[in-house]
Amino acid sequence: MPRELRIRPVLHHLKPQGISEISEYGADFDGVIPMWFGESDLVTPEAPRRALIESLESGKTFYQAQNGLPALRHAIAAYDTRLHDKPVAADRITVTASGMTALHVALQTIVDAGENIVLVTPIWPNAPAAMQIMGAEPRRVSLVSQPDGKWQLDLDRLFDACDDKTRGIFVNSPNNPTGWMCRRDEQQAILDFARERGIWILADEVYHRITYGRETAPSFLDLAKPDDPVLAINSFSKSWAMTGWRLGWLTAPPALYDTLGLMVQYTNSNSPEFIQDAGIAAIEQCEDFVHRFRDYCAAGREIVDEVLGGANRIRYAQPEAAFYAFLEVEGEHDSMALAERLVREAKVGVAPGMSFGEESDSWLRLCFAQDPETLRTGLERMADTLR
Repeated sequence: MPRELRIRPVLHHLKPQGISEISEYGADFDGVIPMWFGESDLVTPEAPRRALIESLESGKTFYQAQNGLPALRHAIAAYDTRLHDKPVAADRITVTASGMTALHVALQTIVDAGENIVLVTPIWPNAPAAMQIMGAEPRRVSLVSQPDGKWQLDLDRLFDACDDKTRGIFVNSPNNPTGWMCRRDEQQAILDFARERGIWILADEVYHRITYGRETAPSFLDLAKPDDPVLAINSFSKSWAMTGWRLGWLTAPPALYDTLGLMVQYTNSNSPEFIQDAGIAAIEQCEDFVHRFRDYCAAGREIVDEVLGGANRIRYAQPEAAFYAFLEVEGEHDSMALAERLVREAKVGVAPGMSFGEESDSWLRLCFAQDPETLRTGLERMADTLR
């Protein structure tokens, strides 16, 4: 008998991502309206698409600097400077092959096996999985759901969850899936705590521009000094509709510039130059698209409120930011079974709440950054099925 090949024991504890599972289940059914993934139905704007073609046609197909193209790092630094109203130098920027890669690079830099990261939940499933892959413990502290459907952070519980093996606090704000935003005073309290304890803040801010009634969400970069223990994760995927391009960045203390470059070098040697050229075009030429996209999301948010806001069995509050509706369905405690039922009976694809943590197994998430007519049809089917 051949000997069984060994893989790392920690990988046996990884669970399938429920979003992928439900999308694969739905592939067997015709006419399903997909609202399960965290992406819009809009294509990437023309400027980055044109920049990529021109870059490829000019022969830019070679290895690039490990921290990213200097032109892209300077463009991102100027963008961060404008949004946060304080200087951000290019030596604080490291380009990565997606926001997910930025998270992996950050974790590889700060945490060892046997240590822990405290994270605010519910949370998109890739974040705790990345921590588990490192052999670290993802220590969950759930937001508190209020009677009106809003969400609240308990800072005392967050800080009490930290111990001498805690290497960072992970805050995804605006939050996927809830749309919750961490308030400025909460961010200041977390920053003060991190400074005092000598631990990192992993600030996942990929939905920073997708807000309602304000220009941007509060950011740790608004408060932090350059050498503060803040690793801010961002991505081109959401604000510029570039999910399939795989391009992101880290904003970090300048003292980490060389280390982060090495981590990128030993991870994937960074994104191709033609992808990075597209990122420059997105930042420098597509600010109008960001505003139009936010309006597109706002219209979808209103349609969700109109169709589902008063529906029986559904508890829902408009999100403060991002482009998700997170719904609690009365009497349901198996979100995967419910999501499968909606595929079969309503021909609607939504993400099961269990994907975002055990505390969310009576919830569903749907992406409303969709064509208004298609979105309305899907929501009406969903409401009829859940009566």
